[in-house]
Amino acid sequence: MRVLLQRVSEAAVRVDGEVVGEIGRGLLALVCAVDGDGTAEAEKLAAKTAKLRIFEDEDGKMNRSVADIGGGVLVVSQFTLAADTRKGNRPSFIGAAAPEIANPLVDHFGATLEAAGLPIAKGRFAADMKVSLINDGPVTIWLDSAA
Repeated sequence: MRVLLQRVSEAAVRVDGEVVGEIGRGLLALVCAVDGDGTAEAEKLAAKTAKLRIFEDEDGKMNRSVADIGGGVLVVSQFTLAADTRKGNRPSFIGAAAPEIANPLVDHFGATLEAAGLPIAKGRFAADMKVSLINDGPVTIWLDSAA
């Protein structure tokens, strides 16, 4: 599983002009399930997401987690994080998990965060989503369960 985290002041996702998920201060989590992933990978990266200390403390050091600051997480499925660009100029997405596997895993990632006490909002799986955000910092972190 792969997760691209962006520390945000705010973020929202729209489908057909309707806001389907939004948060204030917190994390935008772009989530991709890849072939071979299961609930263990989703839980591992959700735990890391919840505990990652990338928010500033009173001394300006990245020493607080999203939970510490009372932030939310906007979970958005993003199969393009599985892109293989080693050959040619057109990415291959063959490594992405099939939708019937990926959708429940992305949901499980979000549910694991919610069970940890974090408020979450979600995009809509397989929809044409328009994601807006204000990246705070900017801070962008790449998580990979295989690493």
